[in-house]
Amino acid sequence: MIRRIAVLLVCVLVVSGCGGGAHTFVVKAVAVGVPSLAPFFDEKQGLGHDTQVRSMPVRGTLQQGDTPGLYGGTRQPTICDVAKLKRFLTDPANHQKAVAWSSVLGITTDQIPGYLDRLTPVLLRHDTLVQNHDYRKGKATPYNSLLQAGIAILVDEQGEPAAKCSCGNPLRPFKGDAGRISVKFADGNKKWHGYEPSSMVAVQPAPRKMERLALVDVDDPDVGITRPVGTTGKHDSTFDTRRQQAVPNVMGATFGAARRQLVSSGLAVGYGGSTAPSDDAQVTASDPPAGTELRFGQYVTLTVSGGTSGGATGTPSTPPASTTSGPTVGPPTSTAPPPTSPTAPPTTSSPPASPPSSPPPSSPKSEPPPSSSPPSSSPTTGSPSVVTGSPVTSAPATTSAAPVTSVPVTRSAPVTSSAPVTSSAPVTSEPVTRAPVTGTPTTTET
Repeated sequence: MIRRIAVLLVCVLVVSGCGGGAHTFVVKAVAVGVPSLAPFFDEKQGLGHDTQVRSMPVRGTLQQGDTPGLYGGTRQPTICDVAKLKRFLTDPANHQKAVAWSSVLGITTDQIPGYLDRLTPVLLRHDTLVQNHDYRKGKATPYNSLLQAGIAILVDEQGEPAAKCSCGNPLRPFKGDAGRISVKFADGNKKWHGYEPSSMVAVQPAPRKMERLALVDVDDPDVGITRPVGTTGKHDSTFDTRRQQAVPNVMGATFGAARRQLVSSGLAVGYGGSTAPSDDAQVTASDPPAGTELRFGQYVTLTVSGGTSGGATGTPSTPPASTTSGPTVGPPTSTAPPPTSPTAPPTTSSPPASPPSSPPPSSPKSEPPPSSSPPSSSPTTGSPSVVTGSPVTSAPATTSAAPVTSVPVTRSAPVTSSAPVTSSAPVTSEPVTRAPVTGTPTTTET
């Protein structure tokens, strides 16, 4: 009898996926312009307006909400009628929907007006993984969803998706392993042009609240749009995304400090794997190297070693060639010259007071934000892990997410439509507290 029970238990574990860890997360595709079957809000009333935007490749599936190039915008009439959504959710006739909607976002119905006032409409630049919610039988029904690039959403002060504009459905962070998903195309959501299973992003909240979002104009990727948080476009200003910015010297800095410095410069952070390295992992190399001139939102791939958690492992390989991707998030701010010592990153950044003087690149390329990649593995402790992503070239990206505006993460946002003025709080790099791990570098490719 004991043997039979043991055999049955093993069978149950294998069938449930506990034995091999091969659980797949089913994700429902949501294409541009396709109405929800069970929306919170009647989509025929024009609450939000999607647009056609080709998804940009990404490096590192999990990206924070202040990542340069994450979101985009348009100078056309508002893409999301926040006032209409507020009137609908505060109408006593829709109280049951308001209760379900607010419960998803962790607020009360009385807090809905103030919460909506802090949300900002943007357009997705990348096919984005979220936890979506339909309204069924008086309750919010969660399901994993892949939103196509070009869909209009509302994001909160940390750049995290909060609601889908066209139907008002509340959104939460994707819950699952982005490296183990199965996307289902059904209910009118056909596989869209440019769909790439390896190029998806899941958004994590930025470390701190932002004051403004720096978006890329989807109609003209050479133009950036600075949008104050909580506004819908009436107070937008523009900046030049072609501005060249030198890659800061982040050698010897922690991954967290290096990321803050790159974001404050208007550059995105690339890494390998579906899990970002831990913040205390030490940066051993950047690609392209310090001093390289990049336009707003291009990726810098970091190689790291050590760290208490996360990280990426793989087989030894040579770091990828320099990337030349297109715009991302937040107008760049110039940083202080990198230190001569390779073991200590610069500690401060000084914002420029004039618009970029560099001529636009002859063939701007689009910036790839986070993409889906194989499941993450725990970092190696005996040899440095290389966090890399393959270079990507694509059409200029049209949207971008906003940088963090609070210290130590800087927010940069131009004030005028002709000459952007960036403001950047000093970025402090944390000292390296231990010697870098030595050994044969290993690489993880996205």
